[in-house]
Amino acid sequence: MRVILGFVLCLFSLPALAGAFSLSSPQVANGTYVPNQQVYSGFGCTGGNTSPALSWLNPPAGTKSFAITVYDPDAPTGSGWWHWVIFNIPATVTSLPAGAGNVDAQLAPADAVQSRNDYGTTGYGGPCPPVGDTPHRYLFTVYALNVDKLPLTSDAMPEMVGYSIHQHMLGSAQISALYGR
Repeated sequence: MRVILGFVLCLFSLPALAGAFSLSSPQVANGTYVPNQQVYSGFGCTGGNTSPALSWLNPPAGTKSFAITVYDPDAPTGSGWWHWVIFNIPATVTSLPAGAGNVDAQLAPADAVQSRNDYGTTGYGGPCPPVGDTPHRYLFTVYALNVDKLPLTSDAMPEMVGYSIHQHMLGSAQISALYGR
């Protein structure tokens, strides 16, 4: 009986041991500078404009899909700058390879939608803050959502996608990196 009770208690403890929802990348780490390969190519920046590989663990129970954004809250626009918005990532997917933000490369999951960024294009557009600004923060965020799909298309404005994400968010995990020039 004690063995059975111990087994049952262990089963109920497993979610607590599983850890918190987390996001990681081999290219971009929390509190570090964004490498040149992920920096925008244009507006005076000469980076590789390649979205980093991203992996996430321990999404909340009930997750039906994921969304990812890259956002610069320090951009001198009064409303920040959206660098990447991708959503309708199936719940079975727990990582994206480097370069998935290049729409033409077709490295993102088939059902995923990459919508507009503030450069006016779809897909990933890397950091490129104004020369002389203090380094900006770049928030790479994965959101666990309670719906299979957001009812939006690739021409949706990033603010509208953000609104929809927050209406259906179960949890989020984030990497905050820096870049300045």
